Amino acid sequence: MATQTFVMPGEVLSEDVLPAPSNPSAPLKLGPGLRHTPPSTVTTTLAGPLCVDRKKNAIWIENNSGRYIPQTNDVVIATVHHSSTDWYHCSITPHTAFAQLPQLAFEGATKRARPQLSSGSLIYARVLSASKHFDSEIVCYNPSTGKSEGMGELKGGMVFNVSLGMARRLLFNKQRDEGGLVVLDDIAEQVAFEVAVGRNGKVWIKANGVKETLLVGKALQDTDREALKIDEQRKLVKKLLRHI
Repeated sequence: MATQTFVMPGEVLSEDVLPAPSNPSAPLKLGPGLRHTPPSTVTTTLAGPLCVDRKKNAIWIENNSGRYIPQTNDVVIATVHHSSTDWYHCSITPHTAFAQLPQLAFEGATKRARPQLSSGSLIYARVLSASKHFDSEIVCYNPSTGKSEGMGELKGGMVFNVSLGMARRLLFNKQRDEGGLVVLDDIAEQVAFEVAVGRNGKVWIKANGVKETLLVGKALQDTDREALKIDEQRKLVKKLLRHI
């Protein structure tokens, strides 16, 4: 479980704040709101709770109200805006420059066999590189394995907006223990659906019908907006399920 303390932009984090991994060779994982200056200086760029997960050797700043800033290795839901000879130019958020997706950045893609995406297509992708000095690059595979691992074009379904903090909680491996969430697990006992969560505050949901898809999206957004506890989430799910 992550521990938290509040920080302001421009603070240099002391070594005693940084997580100490059990394996000394394990790299420190810096998340949103932090900037690394070689060799070992870590500076805050956002105001908010500083979250430290010593088990995962990770540290980040939680910021629900701020704008999403692409970070290397984040998974995001993006929309294809237009294409050029070798690239798809994709929107991650309305206020940032287009992210660049190579047309061959899909598992098994070749010049003769590759996904044909059009303007408005939704994709689930991973940020390969991000910097304030140049456009972000995204890919639809895991760079470590070369496998898609669920990334690629998202067909059908609907996209719902949630806070950045909610998106991070949904991406925890153990949503109940690490994120305090049971809403999706409880709905899944009664309704079949697919879900993809982007760190940029977008959640794609596809169920068997529009009514079921809207139910899952509403449950997530209500949980986020009202900061529902676990027992409150369960009451909400039971209430919504009565209508299907």
